[in-house]
Amino acid sequence: MVFNSLTYLILLTSVVTLFWCISYNLRFYLIFLSSLIFYGFWKIEFIPLLLFSTILDWWVALKIVNSKNKKKKIFLLISLIINLGILFIFKYLIFFTENSIGLLNLFNAKIDPIILKIILPLGISFYTFQTISYTVDVYRGTIKPENNFIVYACYVTFFPQLIAGPILRAKEVITQFKKQNVFRWDYISGGLRRVLYGLFLKVVIADNLAPLVNSGFSLPVSELSAFDVWTLSFLFGFQIYFDFCGYSHIALGSAKMIGIIFPENFNFPYLASSPKDFWKKWHISLSSWVRDYIYLPLLNLKLSNSSKGGLGNAIENKNDQKSLFITWGLMGLWHGANWTFLIWGLYHAVVIYIYRILKPFVKNFKKRNIIFIGWFLTLPIIMLSWIPFRADSLKIALKMWLKVINPYNYRNLGLQENVYIITLVLTLSILITYFIKQKIISYKISKNIIIMTLDTFMVSLLFYFVFVFLRPINQFIYFQF
Repeated sequence: MVFNSLTYLILLTSVVTLFWCISYNLRFYLIFLSSLIFYGFWKIEFIPLLLFSTILDWWVALKIVNSKNKKKKIFLLISLIINLGILFIFKYLIFFTENSIGLLNLFNAKIDPIILKIILPLGISFYTFQTISYTVDVYRGTIKPENNFIVYACYVTFFPQLIAGPILRAKEVITQFKKQNVFRWDYISGGLRRVLYGLFLKVVIADNLAPLVNSGFSLPVSELSAFDVWTLSFLFGFQIYFDFCGYSHIALGSAKMIGIIFPENFNFPYLASSPKDFWKKWHISLSSWVRDYIYLPLLNLKLSNSSKGGLGNAIENKNDQKSLFITWGLMGLWHGANWTFLIWGLYHAVVIYIYRILKPFVKNFKKRNIIFIGWFLTLPIIMLSWIPFRADSLKIALKMWLKVINPYNYRNLGLQENVYIITLVLTLSILITYFIKQKIISYKISKNIIIMTLDTFMVSLLFYFVFVFLRPINQFIYFQF
């Protein structure tokens, strides 16, 4: 079941209505059952795998808290080995097998290709990280294990975030589940606004950008100019942003309608003034997870020593180049079992490493100049990173990058004129939207009739566009991860 479908809207309406009508104890069973129904609409045969992961880490956490030091480590290892082993089999076994055979064939081993038919379970990367963080936090002593299995199962399987996040922490959500919330209209109105806004970003903007992006990336690289490569990198950057940001808005809005508040996952990332700032604003739940459970352990630093925000906030130590590149390499491979994703991750590692080196030289500039110049330089660097993320192969990605650095390739334009105009309009629209949002936040909106009327008009307009464009043609990009 996908968010951009009438089926999901019916499910959401039913769950929200029942949630506020039934008793507190029955709410957990409603959430758990509806989450399984939501997941089962994709492939019901993968529900046992989801339940196994859920039961495993619930049991392991209870064993950890009731064991001595050595046994605690054993149970933690059981959780890590089994969870990561399952993730490896479903997501990376084919990639590892094909590349191993290819490497052996270089040495004349002559091994025939092994055909493996493995379907990647929807959302496995997200719920695996979520259950791992739970057992690790129990092991560290930062949270207590949840004795009630249904409550814990709701945390893992909660349908708004089950498929593509945000990646939740137990301490953020379980306490909210256990709180006996009283119905409030602002839960419904606020949640509905987020759902409408998310659907607008997905079905109206992202889905209509998809044909332009697909058409551009399907062209032979030889037919593209450097301007075309820049345009396509920006265009896909906007597509994936509106697509995933739209999903996050729907997830946050759906949860809020039953009184559960998720942490924000995006904060105008394309207005970031540095690579570090970008990763404090983009996919915040993943970048902070990677920081706390991969990067800091590699540095032998405690979680309590980490600063708030995403992965960008943790990258300050100048003597941790190895940890930096390992972390970003894993970050890339988390997105997919392909060399293009690994290169995407290492690209960000290189950019952040260069940023560290140059950072001391810009401290003497005025703050405003740093922010403007930083944004002007950061945006194109980030957009170029999307080329290997979207390209069909590493070879194509490298050819497109080479186009950009060759001045000879800036002589002509190869795409339709409207593609360049749309890209420019989207860039300006993000700037304008951010400016308007900041003005509205600083203004007392609740006491101004004009602003309230305008807000009602905008919600009605969103509803109209969503009604016209709503169709489950394109799945969310992050479903494949």
